[in-house]
Amino acid sequence: MVCIAAFIILCIVGIFVAFLSIFRRDIGRKYWKVFKKSWGCVGKKVRLQKCETNFKDDVKNSLLSKVVLKHPSWVKPLGTVIEVGAVVIVIVTIWSLVESVKALLALWVFGTCNVSQPASCVLGSEVCGIDADEPSNPIEWTGRWFSEWGEIFSNIPERFHTWEVEDYLVEPYSFASPYQDGKPLALDIFDPGCRVCMQSYRAQKESGFFEDYNTVLMIYPIEISEGNYKFANSDLIARYIHANDLLDNGYSPKIINRLFTENSANGDDYQVAFSLMSRDEATKTLESWLKDFGASAKDIKQISETANSDEVTEIMQKIKDVVENKIHAKGIPTLIYDKERHSGLYKAN
Repeated sequence: MVCIAAFIILCIVGIFVAFLSIFRRDIGRKYWKVFKKSWGCVGKKVRLQKCETNFKDDVKNSLLSKVVLKHPSWVKPLGTVIEVGAVVIVIVTIWSLVESVKALLALWVFGTCNVSQPASCVLGSEVCGIDADEPSNPIEWTGRWFSEWGEIFSNIPERFHTWEVEDYLVEPYSFASPYQDGKPLALDIFDPGCRVCMQSYRAQKESGFFEDYNTVLMIYPIEISEGNYKFANSDLIARYIHANDLLDNGYSPKIINRLFTENSANGDDYQVAFSLMSRDEATKTLESWLKDFGASAKDIKQISETANSDEVTEIMQKIKDVVENKIHAKGIPTLIYDKERHSGLYKAN
């Protein structure tokens, strides 16, 4: 283990030695001699051959040379410490390599390097993560670590999958703008409370995406536990939108557009305003919007009753199943268009 640990350290040190050898060639020559010896030792280990013991002894002796003269009794325990330290270095290096491979595969498959906490990955697209619960003990942590590998490998075929919007639609639904014959379909999955979803919607609108595609709006409030949602009142907004879709009155796109593009009376955008409202305040605000859009008192009452119906609950469960189990989204917004799945903030070409 000492020779392998020494090889790992020499690889890291080699970056700095390469720079120093530009000015001091003798340093580079000395380093290269030791490095070749360590590489030969590691090569034999890989081929399951016995390593040269003198290299291991050289490493230990060079580290203990000063200790031998001043504190001879420390040599044996320090030798043990070196052996243990070598094992730790090798284990940490192997673990780091495994985690790096896992993160790169997850990034390729899901668009995020962290399967369970997608938003924490700085390499992936900007998303609101559909996070898994934190493990409460080492057994759960170990189980999740292996299950993440399983998710990655089982979803690799999706990288070569042809994504058809029609395969993931849940009726009833509405379009971001009036339907136009001949235009391709797109699917936009979002959470009303997700800041990235709002930014993505604005980018789509400003770039003309909604004019180029018949964009289906699929509202998916992120649920963190049974009946509890990541963003305040996002499920309430979802219910009112589904209710309007069921009644086919055309108000859903107007609700979403106002939520994502307009500001409240105090200057905050409506998304922020809803996050600060109580349930009753949010309900009254939505009903006032419906009145602004031309709904009568009778219509508003019908929409409110439908929003709290089992039928809407069933629609929300169907969408949850599609997003999590069919599309396997790890974060939103998630878009499907041009036969591809796109995760994270939409950016116009």
